[in-house]
Amino acid sequence: MKLLHTSLVLSALFFGVFFFNVVLGAYFTASFLSDVQEALVLFVSVICFVVAILVAEKTTTFD
Repeated sequence: MKLLHTSLVLSALFFGVFFFNVVLGAYFTASFLSDVQEALVLFVSVICFVVAILVAEKTTTFD
């Protein structure tokens, strides 16, 4: 259960960094990540989310 929560928190954190960077770039032209770094942050966010979903699926019992 701890892995599920940790993965979801990390996914939300990385997506928050990505979203904050996009908003800064769109409104203030002050983004702090390059295109490659932005893609890597989004990729790590998706991987953490997939891990969380797989752990949730594994722990779900079907009666």
